[in-house]
Amino acid sequence: MPTPTERDSASKKRKNNKGSGVPSSKRRAVAEPQSTDTAKIQELEEQISESRKHYNNIAALISMLDVDEPGTRQPNLAVAVSLCRVFCRLIAAGNLTESSRAAENEKIIVAWLKERCQEYQKALLSIIRESQSSSQTTALTLCMRLINERAIHIPGAENQVWTSGLFKGVFEAVVEARNGQELRSEFLEKFVKPYEDVRYYTFFQIAEYAATQRSPETLDILISMLSECDSVPEPEHQFENFFYTKVSKKNKKLISTNSHKKRAQEAWLAVLRNNLSQSQRKALLRIMAPTIEPWFNRPELLMDFLTDSYNVGGATSLLALSGLFYLIQEKNLDYPQFYTKLYSLLDEDLLHSKHRSRFFRLMNTFLASTHLPATLVASFIKRLSRLALNAPPTAIVAIVPWIYNLLKSHPTCTFMLHREIRDPEFKAELDIEGMDDPFDPSEPDPTRTDAIESSLWEIETLQSHYHPNVAAIARIISEQFTKQAYILEDFLDHTYQSMLQAELGLEEKPLKRTPVVEYKIPKRIFTDRGLEEDGGQDVGPGSLMRSLWDFS
Repeated sequence: MPTPTERDSASKKRKNNKGSGVPSSKRRAVAEPQSTDTAKIQELEEQISESRKHYNNIAALISMLDVDEPGTRQPNLAVAVSLCRVFCRLIAAGNLTESSRAAENEKIIVAWLKERCQEYQKALLSIIRESQSSSQTTALTLCMRLINERAIHIPGAENQVWTSGLFKGVFEAVVEARNGQELRSEFLEKFVKPYEDVRYYTFFQIAEYAATQRSPETLDILISMLSECDSVPEPEHQFENFFYTKVSKKNKKLISTNSHKKRAQEAWLAVLRNNLSQSQRKALLRIMAPTIEPWFNRPELLMDFLTDSYNVGGATSLLALSGLFYLIQEKNLDYPQFYTKLYSLLDEDLLHSKHRSRFFRLMNTFLASTHLPATLVASFIKRLSRLALNAPPTAIVAIVPWIYNLLKSHPTCTFMLHREIRDPEFKAELDIEGMDDPFDPSEPDPTRTDAIESSLWEIETLQSHYHPNVAAIARIISEQFTKQAYILEDFLDHTYQSMLQAELGLEEKPLKRTPVVEYKIPKRIFTDRGLEEDGGQDVGPGSLMRSLWDFS
């Protein structure tokens, strides 16, 4: 164990080795510029506070920001913070407010200070757009502090600074910032979500910004920002959390639920009317019910977007169904071709789509009314029965219970299960020649397909399906309809994995009979192409393999 003296000497050696090869004078020269710059910045700031004759120090500090240098991404943040303190004091003291009774030289000074303030704000916005994330968040905080000071101390500037002043520039810089993911997260978490006035004016800026055509990347940012603001205020909500601390109770817009929802509604409509890509349209349709519609005082304004999406076809139409049906049911939207369009969505791709379970839930709601014509309901039943012939087992196990429930709620369609032929001559002719299915699968109008005149022979065919679960569930159509209805949710989320796990879970159950692997027991294991089973010359590659194995 080393003695204390040895430890002291070792520590001294380590300290000397750390600076080995660098003269002490040079090490001091490296450390001096940073401390010198900080002292100089502090001195310039103090002089500005002491006397107006040192206002030229503001221009000197702005030149020290290092924002205008080409290629720079590391501005002098100490100078930025110092200038923020300087301008906040000047704004609070009223030095940036021009009085009508002021002398000409006073007006010149105020105009000069305003120009320097604009120059500083422009520098901060440049930092937000171009610098690294740490500098971006610092510049954002400084800008928000300036916004608050201007709104508090400059008469009549409250509305201007939020709608067309500095906050407008801050919002655009945050949206257009290079590598600004962390910056936008900071903006949302630190300012937009906690403060109701910032959220209100953010909605206003999004509506203004999205009024012109934007790139898909920019629209992704706007959609993400709006989606984060998902806490819709209730009618009795009390607005109390404001970034601008002196919000007047006379400002009805900032303390009104309807006003906040109106701003959000305008922001969403501006985005929905923009140049959306197909993926963005689908993403918006997925969040339509939980996130977008609650903000709308007038949900019928979504009609154009939903009907256009519904007419696109494919997965986009499936996603638009719920929002469109909500408008039909709750807002009396007139869409006479709804069921015709819904019928056209029933194609072979539907049963292989990842939105299949969602579509069945919606269709179960759409066809629940007992006032629908039997010919319409029969067309949906027949169309799905026909599609089930080529559907995966996971889809068939949902189709059959759905048809069962539909037949129970629409008894007039049960003729499709069993139709007696009373004419003996016609029956004999059918037994010999058969008949054509009267159902017309190419007819787009579900009320003219003659499905009610057909039968569900497809479901009976599925009773011989290779998958035992499908065959078993298809037999419910041939049995008595004693069950009131099946719970559709028990069948909708089946996948290949869940069906396989269900089969593997029965491995301990004894088999009723031994499964057949080969219908014919082979006489040879290694055979050559062209070598007959009953004999022939034992030559070729297989003969070598047979000579290496002894099966006796």
